[in-house]
Amino acid sequence: MPDTIMNQKGFSKLILIIIIGVVIVIAGGVFWYYQQSAEQNGSTPNTQSTQGSSSAPTVSGSAEENGTKGTTSITAETDGDKGTVPGENPAFSGSAEEKTMIRGIVDNDLVVEVYDKNKAMYGTTLLPDNRNSDKPKIIEVNMLGEIIWEYDIPQELKRYTNPGFDVELLSNNNILFVLPGNGVYEIDRNKNIVWSYKTTKISHDADRLPNGNTLFVFGNNDLMSDAQVAEINSKGEIVWSWYAKDYFNKEPYQSIKDQGWTHTNAVSRLSNGDTLISIRNFNIVVEVNQKGEIVKTIGEGLMTGQHDPVLLENGNLLFANHGVPEKAVEINKNGDVVWEFEISNSKQWPTRDANRLSNGNTLITTTTKIVEVNKDKEIVWTLAIKDVSKFTRQASAGLGFYKAERIVK
Repeated sequence: MPDTIMNQKGFSKLILIIIIGVVIVIAGGVFWYYQQSAEQNGSTPNTQSTQGSSSAPTVSGSAEENGTKGTTSITAETDGDKGTVPGENPAFSGSAEEKTMIRGIVDNDLVVEVYDKNKAMYGTTLLPDNRNSDKPKIIEVNMLGEIIWEYDIPQELKRYTNPGFDVELLSNNNILFVLPGNGVYEIDRNKNIVWSYKTTKISHDADRLPNGNTLFVFGNNDLMSDAQVAEINSKGEIVWSWYAKDYFNKEPYQSIKDQGWTHTNAVSRLSNGDTLISIRNFNIVVEVNQKGEIVKTIGEGLMTGQHDPVLLENGNLLFANHGVPEKAVEINKNGDVVWEFEISNSKQWPTRDANRLSNGNTLITTTTKIVEVNKDKEIVWTLAIKDVSKFTRQASAGLGFYKAERIVK
C-alpha cells in the first residue's frame, strides 16, 4: 500500500513537470511570434493612402536605399488624368518646410525626375505652360510637380504665346505676363485682369520697375524703324524708349534679318539706372545709359543667340546660350567663362532661361525640362514633360516651357 501511494505521488509530480514544460514552450513561442511581428512592422514602409481620385506621393527609402546619395525618389500616381491630392501625406518625412508643403493637383504629363531635398532650393516654381498650344496657361508647381495654382489664357488670346510667353511674380503677389504681338497683362491671384497695355509691338520680356512703370522689348519681326525697348507708366504712356538703329544702322548689322532685324529678346533695368538689352540677332548684350547711349558691349565672339541675360550680385553675367551644345553660361567682367552647364540632349533645345537662386544653384529652363543644378553641376531637381512625341525640331520652339522662376516664401 505505501508503495502504491509513493508511485501515485511520483506520477503526479511527473505530470506537473510536463505541464510546466508545455506552458514554458508555449510562452516562448508566443514571445518569439510577437517579437518577429514587431520587427517586421518596424521595417515595412508606411504606405497609407489618401482618399479621393489620387494616391499621395511617397518618399521611397533613404538616399542609400535609392542608390543615389542624397536623392529622394518621388512617385505620384493617379487613377485618372488629374487628381487632387488633399492634405498632407502621413508617410512624407522631410524638413519642416516640406512637411507644410501646399499640396496640389497631379498632372500626369508632368513628372519630377530628380529631387534632392538636401540640395535643392525649396519653394514653388512659376512658369508659362505651353505644352498644349490650344490651351496655354500659367502654372505654379510645388517641389513634387503638383499644380497648386493655374490660370488659363482666355480663348481669344491663346494664339499670342510665341515667341516669348514671359511670366513673372510681382511684389504685390500679382502676376505680370507678356502675350507676344498682343500686350502685357497683370492679374491677381483671383485671376482677374487688374491692368493691361495693348500693343502689337511687344514680345519676349517685360519687367515691372520699382517706380511702377513697365519695361518691355519688341523683337519679333521688328523693323529698323521700330523701338526695340519701351518703358511705359501705369497710364500706358511711353516715358522712355530705345532704338537700335541709332547705333547699328551700319554693316555688318544693317542687312541682318532673322525673325526681324534685331530680334531683341530681353531687357532689365540695372541698379545704376542703366538698361541691359539682349540683341539676339547681333549675338551681343548692350548696356545703355538713361540717354540711350551704349556704354558697354558684352559677349562679342562668345554669345550665340543668347537669351535672358541677368547681371548677378557679383558683377558677373548669367545667360542661356544657343551654341552647340546649348548651355547656361556665367562670364565675369572681363568676358571670361567662370561657370557653365551644358544641355547635351538636343531634344531639350531651345534653352531660353537661366536664373541664379539665392542658395547658389541655377534654375535652367529648356523646352521639355526645367533643371536645377548646383555650383558643382549636380542636378538636384528636374521637372519634365512626359509626352514629348510632338516636340519635333520644327515645333519645339513654340511648345513646352519658355521661362521659369523659383518662388521662396
